[in-house]
Amino acid sequence: MDRLEIFREIATQASKGELTFPANVNASLKLQQALEDPDCHIDAAAKMVMAEPLLSARTVAIANSAAYNRSNNEITNVKAAVSRLGFRTLKSMVASVIVRQLNSKLTDPALKAKAAQLWEHSAHVAALAQVIAKRVTKVDADTAMFAGIVHEVGGFYLISRAEEYPGLLDGDPEDWVEYGEKLIGRGVLKKLGVPDGVMTAVEALWHGVRAIPPETLGDTLLLANDLARVVSPLHQKEGVTIKQTAAAINFEVDGGTLHSILADSEEEIESLTAALLV
Repeated sequence: MDRLEIFREIATQASKGELTFPANVNASLKLQQALEDPDCHIDAAAKMVMAEPLLSARTVAIANSAAYNRSNNEITNVKAAVSRLGFRTLKSMVASVIVRQLNSKLTDPALKAKAAQLWEHSAHVAALAQVIAKRVTKVDADTAMFAGIVHEVGGFYLISRAEEYPGLLDGDPEDWVEYGEKLIGRGVLKKLGVPDGVMTAVEALWHGVRAIPPETLGDTLLLANDLARVVSPLHQKEGVTIKQTAAAINFEVDGGTLHSILADSEEEIESLTAALLV
């Protein structure tokens, strides 16, 4: 079976919901569902978060990041972090853990390196999307960050299956874009219960067409993806380190420019990226 046939096979399984997840992913999905309950109390949410060490660490780190710690008052416990962030941001943190857990069982060093690079890319896209949403497009910043976290989830799932198919990730990245990204990505996003608005934004990213200046959640995500300093390893062509340099992307916004906004927000972007990488 060649790699294109494997892409199609995995995509067919994904479209039917026949996805193979590690056990810890299923546990995190249950936590995500619990947070959807409007009667879920902050004490119960904090206890569920504390049961997952990675989620606990990331929740506290995000709460102390420049994006959320406006008063410069450091938080040292999960309950206070959950209170500061709110459930909507907490759901993004759960999503970030789920994405990371998809590759938790990998043993191949090359695949682990690809997964690490893909998460670094996703974390930077999420941080950029949050800032661009607040400062440029005025769409909901928490939703934009969530979209950045999950926009490559199909890629994480593909990497998680790659040990079953030696050589699957070798070859032209365009094969993934053309035959795998959309079909596999849709299936995994649906399985994770990603809202329709975020699905639409991710699909806009796949199509690669945005307005200048950006206006929608899809525009926000695509711009953040273009600005990210670390490229997805599934899109990276040999000899190409970045898809598009930040210097080449600029426009006027509210009397300023994109470059000036990014410069003003550098600490916030770096702090949020670092927290997501915990």
